[in-house]
Amino acid sequence: MAPHYVVRSVDRAGPQTIAALREAGVATAHEAAGRTGLLGPAVRARQSGAAIAGSAITVSCHPGDNLMIHAAVEVCSPGDVLVVTTTSPSTDGMFGDLLATSLMARGVAGLVIDAGIRDLATLREMGFPVWSRAVHAQGTVKASPGSVNVPVVAAGQIVRPGDIVVADDDGVLALPVAVGATVADAAAKRLDSESAKRAKLAAGTLGVDLYNLRPLLAELGVQYVDRLPDGML
Repeated sequence: MAPHYVVRSVDRAGPQTIAALREAGVATAHEAAGRTGLLGPAVRARQSGAAIAGSAITVSCHPGDNLMIHAAVEVCSPGDVLVVTTTSPSTDGMFGDLLATSLMARGVAGLVIDAGIRDLATLREMGFPVWSRAVHAQGTVKASPGSVNVPVVAAGQIVRPGDIVVADDDGVLALPVAVGATVADAAAKRLDSESAKRAKLAAGTLGVDLYNLRPLLAELGVQYVDRLPDGML
């Protein structure tokens, strides 16, 4: 049998970097990171308006078995984001309000799970934010070994222990700690640039002029005409 581990410690990014990426949001941070680190859209927000960022505590579970989620709670610290995966595809409801209660007691910011959750209405009432592949009442067991704080793959994206996880209505992003500060700086510059562009667009400037797209349209053979030529209708 392959070894299984619960790794107690991870390297975390600084709180200022994590806060800056949370404020930037997934879409801006993803662009600032060179369009890397984004989880696939199958894992999506199960509430509206929640925005979190924190250090990843990763969990690899047997499908239909949430034993290792329980084991992971002990190594979570305030502000962490629990990232749960299964060793083969699963939509079983592996997480509900009782586990959320335990995580909230430890100050965990939220859950990203490439599997199913249950008790969604209660989770929303509790204010515990979740991003999941499915909502499914199918129960699970506690019987199979797995690992905590090992590299995992969630919705097609590798997530390493301690990675900065950013999640909001636009999706979920995972970034290595080593690039966090650089991406946060680039994201801040993008936000400033977008603010200036937004003001120009609100004043009536067209996007084709703001981005100087008219020469490109002409180069690509796009023609402006008042009517379609005869025979094209």
